[in-house]
Amino acid sequence: MDHAEKVDQDAVLRARTMLLESGRPSVARQVEAYRVLSVVSPLTYMPKLAEALLSAGYQPEIRDLPEAQLAWHAEAAAAARRVDEGEPKRTELLVRALDAYRFGLYELGRRTAGMAVCEEMAEAGRWGFEHGQVKHPAYGYRQVAVALAEEGRHGEAAEICGRSADVERPLTPGDNSFWSMVAWAAELDAAGRHEAALAVFAELVEVTRAEVAAESKALAIQIWQLVHLAGMLDAAGRHSEAGAARQEALVHLAELDLTGEPKSWSNILSWWSTLLALSGRSAEPTPSAAAPGPAFGSTLHQWSPDVRKAYFDGLGSLEDQVEALRQDPSASLPELVALHRRLTIRTAVCRERRNHRILKPLRPVFNERVTLARRLAEREELGRALTDRSMFLLAARQYGEAYDDFREGCALLDG
Repeated sequence: MDHAEKVDQDAVLRARTMLLESGRPSVARQVEAYRVLSVVSPLTYMPKLAEALLSAGYQPEIRDLPEAQLAWHAEAAAAARRVDEGEPKRTELLVRALDAYRFGLYELGRRTAGMAVCEEMAEAGRWGFEHGQVKHPAYGYRQVAVALAEEGRHGEAAEICGRSADVERPLTPGDNSFWSMVAWAAELDAAGRHEAALAVFAELVEVTRAEVAAESKALAIQIWQLVHLAGMLDAAGRHSEAGAARQEALVHLAELDLTGEPKSWSNILSWWSTLLALSGRSAEPTPSAAAPGPAFGSTLHQWSPDVRKAYFDGLGSLEDQVEALRQDPSASLPELVALHRRLTIRTAVCRERRNHRILKPLRPVFNERVTLARRLAEREELGRALTDRSMFLLAARQYGEAYDDFREGCALLDG
């Protein structure tokens, strides 16, 4: 039941009049009205106030004003916390408001406060599941796992990812488990639990086979997964199994070259770019609380905004370093090849974030990677460079070229 406090009745009348104006009131006028009415009738108007405050924080005029956005979303989170626990959509609203608040804190580099909000999101999700407001027991947990991973706390992140993924097991075709399983495998691997990571990723590959057979998943996604699995198997010294995974991928590439995808798919570039970025994690600086880094294995949009900005801001520096090595006749070619791969991955992830048209802008950087690897004349490095370019060409739907590159790469990697 609502509990009206002593308020200015004229203010209440003005607020109700605003909401009855012809046409939809502006967001600013909605906020003004709901601030008054939420005091008089909190059961009805507190959720509306939280929604209006969230919308206010996304208005075009403050899009480039992070401090102003944060203020709106801090108030939205405060309002969402006050929503009555009996409101069926309280958990969903509270987690959305906290997520917007979290984003603003991280954007301004306030990571300690941001982590506290991530933990609050997880607790809100746990409460919501226990009270029947959300269906998933790990609702609200994803961002705390990402934040932990960004600070190098991979064991803790893996535990949270595992709890979330375990709810979806046994995996079944069509359950959209790719993202949770990849994140879990990535954190297990980063925590040094390589065999466990391999088992998780292999399980995902097996389910994807059934999804492809049922035409509920793009064949390209299965190929990217098989190639990533092969890399994990090679790292574990299981080279014959890695070769078998590559041969399976090669068969599918030949099929795509002949017939194309069995059905049309929307933009699936994130599947490629997420696995590509993850494959280059070992070359990136080790993250810590003092120097956070990307949560490789999670999609780009889940990275905290400060981490994402630093990752892309570093692109210019990488370009300068690569160019300096190119111009230095005494420079180490292996060092140039390794640095160029870091540059290639960041360039690809940056382009995928901006636009789904990738062939023309990205072909030169992948071509140069292969050229440098040929100069190095080291079989495994050239095989990896050809594999990287093949998977890029697959993402760009250049199936014949992708097959040719991958066939040569397999011959080099597997003998």
